[in-house]
Amino acid sequence: MTSLLREAKPAVGDHVIFLGDYIDRGSGSRSVLDWMVGQCRNYTAVFLRGNHEVMMLEARHDPLKANLWQSYGGFETLISYSAAYQKDWSSAIPKSHWEFLEHTIPFFETPKHIFVHACLAPDLDMKEQPDWLLYWEYFDKIQPYKSVKKIICGHSPQHSGQIKDLGFAVCIDTGPAAGGWLTCLDVHAGEYWQANERGETRMGSIG
Repeated sequence: MTSLLREAKPAVGDHVIFLGDYIDRGSGSRSVLDWMVGQCRNYTAVFLRGNHEVMMLEARHDPLKANLWQSYGGFETLISYSAAYQKDWSSAIPKSHWEFLEHTIPFFETPKHIFVHACLAPDLDMKEQPDWLLYWEYFDKIQPYKSVKKIICGHSPQHSGQIKDLGFAVCIDTGPAAGGWLTCLDVHAGEYWQANERGETRMGSIG
């Protein structure tokens, strides 16, 4: 992420909008959340909630959901906190990390765009959107939204490494969890920057 933002060079006053799923992918979840908490101080940052944050928050007080979460990558997250085999694993996670997760939001709107983690219902007001759509549904189900604002989302990996642009909606999940590219998109200019785990970067444009 640091190399990606170094390439993108967000300016003072820009919103840097993160689309969710900050955890459960490999052994670096704790360091990722440490970094995210720091961005609250360094950038005009907006943090959306992804389905993995949903699972972790639900797991905190529900043993059955904790088992489910750990089968979806939560076990690796607990390893990053040295808490994989602790019964009271939630106490091993810093308060600042829990507060960060609790303050993630389901969507973010600007005059021309709607940012969501996964998908949305085309005819419902944003405050009426069901959680299963916002956090879990895949990009192939997306339809133009009634306000005609362009939808920006993640969640559905594009294993080609290329952004999926439908005109009315754009998916920028280009498979970083599977060794692909992490993508940053300037939604106004259409320029994008990508970085991978090997430290390689590239850029291009859509539209």
